[in-house]
Amino acid sequence: MPTVSVKRDLLFHALGRTYTDEEFDELCFEFGLELDEITSEKDIISREQGDTKAEGASDVILYKIDVPANRYDLLCLEGLVRGLQVFKQKMEAPRYRRVSPASSEPQRLVITEETTVVRPHAVAAVLRNITFTQERYDSFIELQEKLHQNVCRKRTLVAIGTHDLDTISGPFTYTAKPPGDIRFKPLNQAKEYTAQELMILYKTDSHLRHYLHIIEDEAVYPVIYDSNGIVLSMPPIINGDHSKISLNTKNVFIECTATDLTKAKIVLDMMVTMFCEYCEEPFTVEEAEVVYPDGRTCQYPELAYRKETLSADFINRKVGISESTEHIAQLLTKMCLRSEVMSDGEQIEVEIPPTRSDVIHACDIMEDAAMAYGFNNIPRTTPRTYTVANQLPLNKLSELLRQDLAAAGFTEALTFALCSQEDIADKLLKNISETRACHISNPKTAEFQVARTTLLSGLLKTVAANRKMPLPLRLFEISDVVLKDETKDVGARNNRRLCAVYYNKSPGFEVIHGLMDRVMQLLEVKPGQGNGYHIQAADDSTFFPGRCAEIFARGKSIGRLGVLHPDVINRFELTMPCSALDIDIEPFL
Repeated sequence: MPTVSVKRDLLFHALGRTYTDEEFDELCFEFGLELDEITSEKDIISREQGDTKAEGASDVILYKIDVPANRYDLLCLEGLVRGLQVFKQKMEAPRYRRVSPASSEPQRLVITEETTVVRPHAVAAVLRNITFTQERYDSFIELQEKLHQNVCRKRTLVAIGTHDLDTISGPFTYTAKPPGDIRFKPLNQAKEYTAQELMILYKTDSHLRHYLHIIEDEAVYPVIYDSNGIVLSMPPIINGDHSKISLNTKNVFIECTATDLTKAKIVLDMMVTMFCEYCEEPFTVEEAEVVYPDGRTCQYPELAYRKETLSADFINRKVGISESTEHIAQLLTKMCLRSEVMSDGEQIEVEIPPTRSDVIHACDIMEDAAMAYGFNNIPRTTPRTYTVANQLPLNKLSELLRQDLAAAGFTEALTFALCSQEDIADKLLKNISETRACHISNPKTAEFQVARTTLLSGLLKTVAANRKMPLPLRLFEISDVVLKDETKDVGARNNRRLCAVYYNKSPGFEVIHGLMDRVMQLLEVKPGQGNGYHIQAADDSTFFPGRCAEIFARGKSIGRLGVLHPDVINRFELTMPCSALDIDIEPFL
């Protein structure tokens, strides 16, 4: 959940009254939020960097409030205050309006075909005659950052640019050029750089280096120019210094470039609705025109209101209450969802404002009604269906085996379900195509490329990390692996397996063999052919030739045990012999 930090005194001033910490905590709970922490800038720095660094920091009390991840309208002080004031019925939810410029044509943003290969979408709007104070300015900048980290997915989906409209002139052009052809003075820098030089410059920047990967491998970089050739921004990396906004800015041009047009519209709506209350004509936003490469034009922001109809009976049944249609309509209105009872007296018409992009289904409206009613006020009832809770048989078997393997002197390990391709293939002397592994389409790191197909590699990495511990090392894990399976609707299935390793100066095959016998004894499977269990020699590239056996139980192959191949040992940076047991426990249910 995103956390919003607001100054307590500023918040109370905006709310029009003072609360005790306990009262505000209760108010947050009623509204579906959580007061996570009461702190100050000085306390935060002292905790993270020490008392010396905290000297001179502000003692102003901060409230850190946890906000639901899809409530983008609560990510700043303005939206938070507006929501709470409507909830407390101190004000009505405002109506946001898109207006045309009073004395000129709308600002125009022209998109060229070159952007198609990098960030094909863009939207724009203007906040006209806005008044900033230091607090409002700080909140404006912070909201951009919150949106970038949240709905914008760290600028991969949407990047926001804000500019002082009085320093630039339209129409604006959104295009893409080779990095060597882009040259401008970036925000808070003293000289001009080419896009190539900026990529090098920002590789050491603690903030911007996290976004370089989005475009650095592209042949062309997106860039926005005004009619005089001045660079507004190079999204999603940095804005130009020429058009940066300040406390004296009166007219703000906001542009959002994106790979996802729907997200871009949401982000633009959030930016303008949160701060249009500071415009000369509150809650109005000046439209901008976007011209697409195919010639069509669109006006933004959309600020679209839509209406949904649902019955009071639906809400009463789902929430577990018995309220009148009129009262439910009042509850929804408290949540910024203007609602009216329709002529039949049973249906409710709910108007969803542009700030509530989280409402996509009748269940979302029902949830808001439950929140406004108060979760603590919902009467407790006995469930109509009586069931006896029971542990999943596979989990019960796993727990019983864990206890007995621990009693046998083995230590349980819990390893990652994701690993690298190398871990399950090259290091185990196998071909990746033979492993039936499920691959991550966009892995963030080389360590997590595939879902594991064996528990063995995780245990060997654990041994390698603890190889300085006293010998012998006895480890086991009972967990799921993931295997491709075309018979399943998702194309893959989980498989519960037991894996154990013994690492010592001698291979200890007899130890692993004894552990297998103990497991079979616990599973009440006797040695022998047919309905019993037996082992027979097998060839497996992971194991030392002639030191590997396949395990059969009740006529089916369930796994293998043996002494690991020296090359496997070396590839996991181990120096001593190791024996392993790997079996499937699902057939024993």
